[in-house]
Amino acid sequence: MKQLYIFSLAFNLILADEKADSLGNNLPLKPTRTISFTTDEGTWMSLDVSPDGKSIIFDLVGDLYSIPFRGGEAKRITSGIAFDSQPVFSPEGEMISFISDRGGSENLWVSNIDGSNPKQLTKSDNGQYASPVFSNDGNYVFVSQTSWPARTFEIWMYHIKGGSGIQITKSKSTPDTPGNQWKNTLGPVLSPDSKFLYYAAKRGGFSYNMSFPAWQIERRDMVTGKEDIITRSEGSGIRPIVSPNGKFLVYGTRYKTETGLRIKDLKNGADNWLVYPIVRDDQESRSTRDVLPTYDFTPNGNEIVFTKDGKFHRINLKSKRVKRIDFTAKVELDVGPELTFPYDINDEQISSRIIMDPVLSPNGKQIAFSTLMHLYIANSETGKHQRITKSDLGEFHPSWSPDGRSLVYVTWEANGGHIWKVKSDGKCA
Repeated sequence: MKQLYIFSLAFNLILADEKADSLGNNLPLKPTRTISFTTDEGTWMSLDVSPDGKSIIFDLVGDLYSIPFRGGEAKRITSGIAFDSQPVFSPEGEMISFISDRGGSENLWVSNIDGSNPKQLTKSDNGQYASPVFSNDGNYVFVSQTSWPARTFEIWMYHIKGGSGIQITKSKSTPDTPGNQWKNTLGPVLSPDSKFLYYAAKRGGFSYNMSFPAWQIERRDMVTGKEDIITRSEGSGIRPIVSPNGKFLVYGTRYKTETGLRIKDLKNGADNWLVYPIVRDDQESRSTRDVLPTYDFTPNGNEIVFTKDGKFHRINLKSKRVKRIDFTAKVELDVGPELTFPYDINDEQISSRIIMDPVLSPNGKQIAFSTLMHLYIANSETGKHQRITKSDLGEFHPSWSPDGRSLVYVTWEANGGHIWKVKSDGKCA
């Protein structure tokens, strides 16, 4: 623990010595290469529709982009080696909020809609944040946050001008908490009148062999603090959004092996499927980017824009008609230095500490195994060994023929690999 503390202290001192640039970048790792490509799709893209309905902002491989509402060429908003994600517009469309590690650790940020004049709202050095959303007056940003060792999210709100923040939900268990488990809350969204805060709630954090339902949508009275569960979905209730008129709640849920969106009438309780399937949810993992990518209502409340199959789509709530929103993005991804340093080893006396896939010959006199990426046979009594192949490929998982005269093995190559056969004396089979 002492060594870990010294390393952490030294790392923080390094960051303290680095001076952030005008965009708040303060990462010690400097980009040395750029990966460039053009794409018309992405993975786990969170989006938000502008208040005027004319554009969509989204994240793609750690940078933020915007496109016209009906699609087209994406305009990059942020760049660099930092990982920026989950952008959302302010109510007036003059600012955006997003998650970024550009300051040396993941935190909550705000900026102008073009990425200029960024401001860091939180000051964590080991935190994790998800799903920011502005308050209806634009003065605060709500966000789910956690840190080690708890790793259960709480909802906080931060003023855009600064401050230490106000805690809304608490993860720490209380005597009346069922099973004495910590509470996990993700994906806050306010009702249009600001009376209620909706979010997905779960008892406990990550666990293996989880059972459904795990999450349900909870509603919190912002005056009294009273909380009540408003969904009872067998596949969980996740990532809620509220319609602009406050009448409907849309949320994600799992059905069989896929995820879809349901729409709930908040007045009469009617709950029906809206679209199925969409992108797969992240319920079995730690949900570091929420349980679903962010999706959004259009300002008039007639449509919802969401991600499916690496593309953006919009669905009309009345007709249920789905239209794809096509885009292209020219990606220029800054990355750090190459960390592979190949060199030849000519010393025949090297001792390998990793012996992989050892298998005894049928007569028990020899052992075939893989080490240092290649295939060897050793005498089971003396240990004397020799390599029986001459290729430069990675060779693994040997298996003897029933008569012990041959071996089969697999190779690992850039284009996949193959199954090979060789005689046990090293000669071609």
